[in-house]
Amino acid sequence: MPLANDLASYLADSRKRSLDELFEFLRIPSVSARSEHNADTVRTAEWFAASLRSVGLTATIHSTMGHPIVVGEWRGAPGAQTVLVYGHYDVQPAEPLDLWDSPPFEPTVRDGKLFARGSVDDKGQLFLHVKALQAHLATRKKLPVNVIVLAEGEEEVGSEHLAEFIQANQTLLACDAVVISDSSMFAPGLPSILSSLRGLAYFQIDVVGPSVDLHSGSYGGAVMNPAMALARILATMHDADGHIAITGFYDDVRDWGVAAREAIGKLPFDDNDFRAETGSPSLFGEKGYSTLERVWMRPTCEVNGLLSGYTGEGAKTVLPSKAMAKVSCRLVPDQRPDEIERLMRAHVERVAPPGVTVTVRPLHGGHPWRADLDGPLFDAARRALATAFGRDPVIVGEGGSIPVVDDFQRILKAPVLLMGFGLPGENAHAPNEWMAVENFHRGAEAVAALWDEVARER
Repeated sequence: MPLANDLASYLADSRKRSLDELFEFLRIPSVSARSEHNADTVRTAEWFAASLRSVGLTATIHSTMGHPIVVGEWRGAPGAQTVLVYGHYDVQPAEPLDLWDSPPFEPTVRDGKLFARGSVDDKGQLFLHVKALQAHLATRKKLPVNVIVLAEGEEEVGSEHLAEFIQANQTLLACDAVVISDSSMFAPGLPSILSSLRGLAYFQIDVVGPSVDLHSGSYGGAVMNPAMALARILATMHDADGHIAITGFYDDVRDWGVAAREAIGKLPFDDNDFRAETGSPSLFGEKGYSTLERVWMRPTCEVNGLLSGYTGEGAKTVLPSKAMAKVSCRLVPDQRPDEIERLMRAHVERVAPPGVTVTVRPLHGGHPWRADLDGPLFDAARRALATAFGRDPVIVGEGGSIPVVDDFQRILKAPVLLMGFGLPGENAHAPNEWMAVENFHRGAEAVAALWDEVARER
């Protein structure tokens, strides 16, 4: 079904104005990780609140112990469903600046791509929702559903205060569904619904031996070397086939089923292209699973960093006093970070050699998520995406984490739809971040169609 004529005409006629406004949004360097940009994050929150008001919503800026949260509301559809739209206005630091082909906070369009920090993650994807709302309110003076827009300024630094805000404002944020556009399509022209996210259990493993660094000639061979001890511990975490060898690690892993694996196998994916993207000489992973299955539906245990002994130029014959590793485990439903922590501690304690003291310290955790794709929200999303892109969407997974998804679902008891419009290779978090201009416009069309489709399901 094509997009309604009034909405389609309005969005088509306002394309240039929409991009000009997005450029204003992108020019503000709302880098949440840097205190020197605190005034910029406040300015961005104020700009976004003003933008919501200009299209017909009310908007309030809520202070937190960190960066502000903006809540916009339109509640003029009594008896209709209420949908909460979430996004974030903060961005990653732009460094290294010398690797950008154009200034990161001066939006530039080249070959149909909009280059700027935050263009796809997440200012562009958040702002297209504003344009979709504007299309309805400008042409019809109303929306077919009630809408809440929540934009935070701390997503890039862990959303430290968001769960607390949601918990404290459950009445304000009560809704029938949550919609998030902070993800990617599987391929150009192929709309996608994100069905799963991996969680995270992140640890620091410290190994301590002698009280000080020792001369490796005078003491080597007589005491346990913490670096060697750490290497032995880490080597026990996998078998030769890439399976995680921590006892009980897979006990809570939910089976995806044959149908899901067959659907993944039908996606247009090439191992050689993926390998080339990584720059690796070959691919490796858990035996018995394809590359996409490994990234989307299987858990991992990876070393993220190692530190021990002398690492400077030349030789220094030292037996290090300490060794440290950062280890992250990506989790899948129904694994829990606290249980993985218990299993990790038990494993390290069992395999640690004598002569050293080993501690495991948790640094961060997040729950995995998987959507139940049966239901009116996802049926509405399928039709809306097909309207905008001219083909049915595919169901995809994501190897990373978006902790707020679980927070919304757990606290507000509402289903979450992840409907993103980024593309592979868009350099989110890296120099030359970009978003396809056409996807920005088609995304607005898809969201505008979504509100009609959600109302139709009702």
